[in-house]
Amino acid sequence: MKILGISAYYHDSAAALVEDGTIVCAAQEERFTRKKHDASFPRNAIGFCLDYAGLSMAQLDAVVFYEKPLLTFERLLETYLSFAPRGFTSFARAMPVWLKEKLYLKQILKKHLADQAGDAPPPLYFSRHHQSHAASAFYPGPFQEAAVLCMDGVGEWATTSAWLGRGKQLEPLWEVDFPHSLGLLYSAFTYFCGFRVNSGEYKLMGLAPYGKPVYADLVREKLVDIKPDGTFRLNMDYFDYCTGLRMTNKAFAALFGGPRREPETDISQREMDLAASVQQVTEDIVLRLATTLKKETGQKNLCLSGGVALNCVANGLLHRQGLFEEIWVQPAAGDAGGALGAALAYWQENNPGERFVPEGQDTMQGAYLGPAFNDGDSAADLERLGAVVQTLADDELPAHIAGLIDRGKVVGWFQGRMEFGPRALGGRSILGDPRSPEMQRTMNLKIKYRESFRPFAPSVLAEHAAEVFSGCPDSPYMLLVMPVSEGLRYPRDESRSGLEQINLSRSQLPAITHVDYSARVQTVHRETNPRYHALLEAFHELTGCPVLINTSFNVRGEPIVNTPEDAYRCFMRTEMDYLVIGNLLLDKAAQPPWSEQDDWRETFELD
Repeated sequence: MKILGISAYYHDSAAALVEDGTIVCAAQEERFTRKKHDASFPRNAIGFCLDYAGLSMAQLDAVVFYEKPLLTFERLLETYLSFAPRGFTSFARAMPVWLKEKLYLKQILKKHLADQAGDAPPPLYFSRHHQSHAASAFYPGPFQEAAVLCMDGVGEWATTSAWLGRGKQLEPLWEVDFPHSLGLLYSAFTYFCGFRVNSGEYKLMGLAPYGKPVYADLVREKLVDIKPDGTFRLNMDYFDYCTGLRMTNKAFAALFGGPRREPETDISQREMDLAASVQQVTEDIVLRLATTLKKETGQKNLCLSGGVALNCVANGLLHRQGLFEEIWVQPAAGDAGGALGAALAYWQENNPGERFVPEGQDTMQGAYLGPAFNDGDSAADLERLGAVVQTLADDELPAHIAGLIDRGKVVGWFQGRMEFGPRALGGRSILGDPRSPEMQRTMNLKIKYRESFRPFAPSVLAEHAAEVFSGCPDSPYMLLVMPVSEGLRYPRDESRSGLEQINLSRSQLPAITHVDYSARVQTVHRETNPRYHALLEAFHELTGCPVLINTSFNVRGEPIVNTPEDAYRCFMRTEMDYLVIGNLLLDKAAQPPWSEQDDWRETFELD
C-alpha cells in the first residue's frame, strides 16, 4: 500500500510517502520554492516523493490531508459569533477567502492532484490535525507502548491533546480546545517582543536565558489560569487573535509597561525578562501535563509532537525530571510532520497486520528523508556556475575537513539526503570550531546575518556525549537542551547582565555554550550518518574535542539549502571559507568573483 500524506495552507507545507508502513521520503515545500514556511500546495515536494520512489500519482492507493478544513471553518464561525460584534474587520477579511477557496478545499486539492497526475488522482482522505500530530509522534517512535502529548497553536479545535499508543492503536484521551492554547500564548509573547509569529518562537527561547522571569507571576495571575493537572485557560481580555489581526491588544501592552517592541529595533531588558517569564510558564504547564499523563496512563515512555514540542528547553527539563524513562520527539514536530502523521495514521487504520517496531530505535532514518545528489550531477551544476572544484577521496575527506575547521575555517557541509524538519543534522549544515571564543559572533554576523545573541548547537559523537553534557541521553534530532558538564565550565561573571554577556566565554566550548551553560545537543551516530560521524571522529582525533558547531545551511530568512546550486549561492553570498558537496571541495579564495543583479537580503523576508 502506497500512501501520500500532505500538509498545506497554514505554514510549512510538506509531502511524505509511506509504503507498507515504511517511511520512504518526506520534504517541505519551502526547500524547493525557497520561500520560508511556504504554505502553498506542496507540488514540488509531492513531485520529489513520486520521483524518488519511481511512482506515478495513479499508482498511489491514497492521498491523506493532515486536517479537516470544515471543522476549522466551524471553529472560525463559532469564534467570531462568540466575540461579536468585536472582530468584524477580521471576519470581513477572512470570510471571502474561505467562501471562495478554503471551504471548497476538497475540490481544490483534487484539482491540484489531478493536474499533477495528468489523470484521475487516487482517493483523497482527511485526518484530524492532532490525530496527524499524534500519529507522527507515536508510529515512527521506538516504543510499542507510550503516552503521547501533542501541543501546538491550534488544529481544528484542539490545541493540546493526550493519547495512549499501544501497538497499532492510538487512543485519544482528552484535549484542551481553542482559544486556550499554549502555542498561541508563546506566539503572543513572540509577537510582543518584536519577532515573527510561527517563525521567531525559537528566538524567544534563545533570548530567555538573558533575562529573569520577573513577569512569570503576573502572567499566571492575569493571562493564564493553570490548573494542578496542567490544563489551562487564557484570559482573552488580553489577546486579539480571536477577533483581530494581531496577537495582543492594548490591555496586554498596558500590563507590561508599554507597546510591543518594533521588529529590528534594539532588544531591551524588558524583552529578555518577558522571554524568560513565558518560557518558565510554558515549562510549568508542560511538566504538569506530562505528570498528569504519567499518572493516568502509567506508561514509562512519552512521545511528543506539535509546534510546542520544538521547545527543546522544555523538552530537556522534562527529561531531567525523570517522569518517564524515555522521551521521543518527532523531529518534524510542526505542521510539516503532519503530512507524515496523516499517511502513517491511514496505514495503521487500514493495514490488517501488526505494527513493527525495531528494537530500541525509531523508523525516521535519522530524518534524512529528502533529496540527495551524486557527485557527477553536482559537479555539472557547479561547472555551469563557474565554480572551481577539487575532488577528495573518501578516505582523505574527514581528516582534511577536520584540519580546516581546526584552523578556524567555517565550512558548508552538503552531504547525502536532506533533513526533514527544521533542524540541520549533518546533511545541510554549516560547521565550525566550538572551542573558538569568536566563532559564535563570527557565524551569527558574517555567515548567518542574524542577531548576535542567537546560540549555536553542538553536534557530538554519541559515544562521547555524556562526557561533554551532563546526563545527556540520546538526542539525534537536536531537540533536547542539556547542561554543559561542570568540568568544562568557567565561573560565571556576575558583573554582566543582559546582552552584555554575549561575548563572555562560559566554558571550554564557548561557541556552543549558552549564557545559562546549556546547549541544544545533537548526538551523531555512525549508523544513520556515517560520513558526518567520520568527520567528528577525525576532529576528535586531531583536537581531543568530539564536538562541532552545527548550524543550518542558510542565511537568515532563507530555507535550508536543497540543491548544490542553492549551496553554492549561499556559500558565495556569505563569508564561509570552504564548501564540501559530497567529495567535492570548494575554496572561497579560488572562486571567481560573485555578483547578483538583486540584493539577496531583499529576497528573503526577515524571520
